[in-house]
Amino acid sequence: MTAANAHPTQANAEQRYVVHRADLPLSCPLPSMALWNSHPRVYLPIEAENGEVQCPYCGSHFVLQD
Repeated sequence: MTAANAHPTQANAEQRYVVHRADLPLSCPLPSMALWNSHPRVYLPIEAENGEVQCPYCGSHFVLQD
């Protein structure tokens, strides 16, 4: 576990997440989230989807904000 993940946030706690270009490539759950209580990590093509994408596992909605 890296220092950035020393205190992971709860996975899929919200239904809408705002992400930035620095967060790409986008995955759900996000790298800052714990994996033990979530679905497998999947990478989401937010740039190919006009800046918005929904996770096929949990339904979380991600919006790319510049």
